[in-house]
Amino acid sequence: MKVKAAVLGRMGAALPYRQSKPLTIEEIELDPPGPGEVLVRIAAAGLCHSDLSVINGDRPRPTPMALGHEAAGVVEALGPGVDDLSPGDHVVMVFMPSCGHCLPCAEGRPALCEPGAVANGAGTLLSGHRRIHLHGADVHHHLGCSAFAEKAVVSRRSLIKIDPALPLDEAALFGCAVLTGVGAVVNTAKVRPGHTVAVVGLGGVGLAALLGALAAGARRVVAVDLSDEKLALARQLGATDTVNARSPTAVEEVRDATKGGVDFAFEMAGALKAMELAYKITRRGGTTVTAGLPPPDAALALPLVNLVAEERTVKGSYIGTCVPSRDLPRYIELYQRGRLPVDRLMSGKLRLDEINEGFDRLAEGKAVRQVIVF
Repeated sequence: MKVKAAVLGRMGAALPYRQSKPLTIEEIELDPPGPGEVLVRIAAAGLCHSDLSVINGDRPRPTPMALGHEAAGVVEALGPGVDDLSPGDHVVMVFMPSCGHCLPCAEGRPALCEPGAVANGAGTLLSGHRRIHLHGADVHHHLGCSAFAEKAVVSRRSLIKIDPALPLDEAALFGCAVLTGVGAVVNTAKVRPGHTVAVVGLGGVGLAALLGALAAGARRVVAVDLSDEKLALARQLGATDTVNARSPTAVEEVRDATKGGVDFAFEMAGALKAMELAYKITRRGGTTVTAGLPPPDAALALPLVNLVAEERTVKGSYIGTCVPSRDLPRYIELYQRGRLPVDRLMSGKLRLDEINEGFDRLAEGKAVRQVIVF
């Protein structure tokens, strides 16, 4: 079948993208779903920094690639062997498929699925196949989703069935921003009532982490960012303190507000300076968690004696250390009960042909979560 999709021909195009147009809207050829695969009609897809980092070359991926990994849609057709979904079901895509059989999956850590990581790096589905073609040549899948498209063929293990009462434009945010941000707080760090928290970097993932910290009962939640507009939004969402990272006394401001630093600092910007700041505002005995994705050559230098003498912990968090089939429905229910106001992270809705302009706004720090609605 032929569908419209946003395809990245090469990485590293110059800003502004409205002029260089790294993403072109193409009529691709989409194969029917193979064994263990599902055809999904995409309803909404969010623009994320993980997409931007492929466009600008910070996260190298094979091209040409049909981008998009944070999305929700409706099941249209099932491949052989898929018997637990039906046409018409509402689903959210998860950008790391989990095989269910490798050691990390067996240990309950599907975010670290080994075959899933291999497939994502190669630009294939979990099966190893590519179902997208353009002008007779294969097009790579983005994180098993390729959701900036009218329809997508994905592995069944990339999908979570959801409550159909949830609007699909809101549901899309749960596949990346919410799983990653809230999960980092409740799964990776295990924040408990009374803890103090700082979030460095207030994109969609960072603000979701802020909401997760508030829902978990943190007594102080400090928001740190370069943008006064995002800091204002953080205050509206419930942050107890806000600090502009441009301030030369930003570290001292956070440490003073929290009497020596926070129990948990979350780096959500994917930037080395943000991680260094997050480490400095973590108290003695505290934990610094990073869920940002910096360029592969970014390296962090730490005073090792502090790790010992101050019993510091530094942790990575991928997809919020989530078990998506368990966590995503829980987070949706919290949202439906008013505990996670995820809808307030939505900056605006776009058409597919406005995608390059949307990534300009994201690169300029002028948007939290823009959603393409089909």
